[in-house]
Amino acid sequence: MALYAVGDLQGCYRELAELLEQVHFDPARDVLWLTGDLVNRGPQSLECLRLVQSLGPAARTVLGNHDLHLLAVALAGAGDKKKDTLQEILHAPDRDALLGWLRQQPLLIVDNERQLALCHAGIYPGWTIPQAQALAQEVEAVLQSGDCVRFLQQMYGNEPDHWDDALAGMDRLRFITNAFTRMRICATDRKRQHALELRFKQDVASIPAGYVPWFTQFTPPPGWRVLFGHWAALEAHTGVDNIIALDSGCVWGRHMTLYRVDDGQYFYSM
Repeated sequence: MALYAVGDLQGCYRELAELLEQVHFDPARDVLWLTGDLVNRGPQSLECLRLVQSLGPAARTVLGNHDLHLLAVALAGAGDKKKDTLQEILHAPDRDALLGWLRQQPLLIVDNERQLALCHAGIYPGWTIPQAQALAQEVEAVLQSGDCVRFLQQMYGNEPDHWDDALAGMDRLRFITNAFTRMRICATDRKRQHALELRFKQDVASIPAGYVPWFTQFTPPPGWRVLFGHWAALEAHTGVDNIIALDSGCVWGRHMTLYRVDDGQYFYSM
């Protein structure tokens, strides 16, 4: 058995299929972890959803911001964005089954035996892995409940921008969601330590003064690795050995990155 992890698909079905063929992926033997953002912006979001769902227990994915946006558009009346490519999913005959499956996916996967954590954007520097797991489960429970539509209607927004254990209600759920699915940089000054700047999307060289990448402020426990996607401008490189970026911007014309967890080997689409 081999465990693989792949960066954001965003509808890039051809590249995913190519990578799985390259490593001779066998769902009867191997497991694929996905960093989320299965859909949107790319040409074959429907095919990506169908493929990942069809793999059953051989595939485990976390939710990304684009996956949550799909749910908000489909279930809660959120408006399409200019570059969205979600219409094929919204009109698919198996739409309800796919959306129901997507709602059941987590924000964070933790494997204590392998000492691995998988998320879309990152783990907030003010949290431990057990705390992050508990907080992720708060949002997951709402997504899987009768309050899902109300949550999706109020999900968007950049506030609050920093964590407080006393946060409650939608403010609490929104911050947890933003940390797991939209975070890239956080503040370093003492008054606003770890405050998120969610509008930033550029590369590390463009980070504004007073902010740093989240992964320079989060320290996994000894022996642990954290795998994440979301930040395409990193081109799958953090410079931190035990925090591994996997989104290499396939949807923007670059390659897709697949990582074999067992031996640390990388594979790239053509």
